[in-house]
Amino acid sequence: MSSKSNKLLSVVGLGYVGLPLAVEFAKNREVVAFDINADRITQLKGFNDVTGECSDKEIKAAKKIKFTNNDADLDEPEIYIVTVPTPIDKSNNPDLNAIKSASSLVGSHLKKGNIVIFESTVFPGLTEEICVPILESISGLKFNLDFFCGYSPERINPGDKVNTLTKITKITSGSNPETALEVDALYAEIITAGTHLASSIRIAESAKVIENCQRDLNIAFVNELSKIFQLMNIDTKEVLEASETKWNFLPFKPGMVGGHCIGVDPFYLTYKAEELGYNPEIILAGRRINDSMAKHAGISIIRKMSKSNIKISHSRLGILGFTFKENCPDIRNTKVIDLIKEFQDWGINPIIVDPWANSNETNQIYGIKLSDSKELVDLDAIVVAVPHNEFNNLRLEELREKCRVSNPVLADLKGIYKKEDAESLGFNYFRL
Repeated sequence: MSSKSNKLLSVVGLGYVGLPLAVEFAKNREVVAFDINADRITQLKGFNDVTGECSDKEIKAAKKIKFTNNDADLDEPEIYIVTVPTPIDKSNNPDLNAIKSASSLVGSHLKKGNIVIFESTVFPGLTEEICVPILESISGLKFNLDFFCGYSPERINPGDKVNTLTKITKITSGSNPETALEVDALYAEIITAGTHLASSIRIAESAKVIENCQRDLNIAFVNELSKIFQLMNIDTKEVLEASETKWNFLPFKPGMVGGHCIGVDPFYLTYKAEELGYNPEIILAGRRINDSMAKHAGISIIRKMSKSNIKISHSRLGILGFTFKENCPDIRNTKVIDLIKEFQDWGINPIIVDPWANSNETNQIYGIKLSDSKELVDLDAIVVAVPHNEFNNLRLEELREKCRVSNPVLADLKGIYKKEDAESLGFNYFRL
């Protein structure tokens, strides 16, 4: 089979995953880049990506791309790649509305011989058990006779400018051997790191979901260590630095685990396990530990403030960072909001600054109004919640000048400062 085909390609969903994919393919082949959000399409036509994943230069280099929110433009493609989000609801159950809607949309344009590839993180079996029946019902076509499916899980790390799309090995799969080879050859056009052809769609689905489960559990382990060592008055960072001198010790760090992947994906696997009558213990235990870290950090900071004789209800507390991770505008499932709510329960209305977050989005989604950095004055406590480059470049002396009390609290949640340097300036220092 040829490594390259001339089939018209469509990418459905132009978020953190879909846009880089569409842009990369469009360097060499025609791509219909579709999103239901008209504002998003307008921005992209103006070479502006608010996610920060693609620069204006990269978008301009995608000469063969057509940005559209008109579903009539989905009539012509022969290959559809679906990259819509798969979040969880308030009960931590999979929210499949987006992927079901996308399946219906693609199904209404599906023709004989077409291939539909899903990239969204799902539980094993979802593609064939949920998406395929929708495609069949809407199109009137038969799976693996009239149309075919593939699954190639996204592995993009938002905000990461080193491990980008083309540099990460791509898992591929197809609903039959011929389709699997075609899907693999398609991604091989753009993935310089190479591809890994899985034997089935379910294998590919499973591989993706356990990647984030594994990372979640490793972080949960060091988070639990952090809680234990805090009770022993032992610095967790120093313990980990010592342990990391052994070649096979895994260098995970404690912290609040948010975002659209690690804090979400394990629930897809546990949901399917419970549906089959199995009660997953370790995975859910890890989730409980990680979900507790924002509250743990908040209470620990309050205790530090009390020991510094700061009147809690009248205190001025600044929070640096709101996004779920550094150098990224993504606020989905950020755990900083849990930290803020903990402070609010104690009568504190924190001053929140974040140069990466969109203030309109934070207000609309969370009811949080971001402040200008100039408002970080006369503080009693500072929480460095997200280590954006802008905050990493702040000297401790600059932070100290923003404080009004003799022994202000500095909560360095990612441990970017040296403890002894902070304490030498009078900070009551805390890190996880």
